[in-house]
Amino acid sequence: MSRVFYHHTPPQKPLFQFARTWTTSLGMWGAGAGVAALSLLSVTPLVKRGFLSKVPVIGGYWEDKTPASDKPF
Repeated sequence: MSRVFYHHTPPQKPLFQFARTWTTSLGMWGAGAGVAALSLLSVTPLVKRGFLSKVPVIGGYWEDKTPASDKPF
């Protein structure tokens, strides 16, 4: 006669397995969407002044070096 053994699994284990499976994928999609949004919005002055010019290493690329007398508005 065979025996049946019951192995208790904690109730949070399926949640942890789900999170471990999808965290990397969702993180990569989120980072890709953020980079795409910044590259599409990099032509707007608000994004240039507010975010891109304050990036430590490459922020100088987006600084506005046009003199105030040459700006129409």
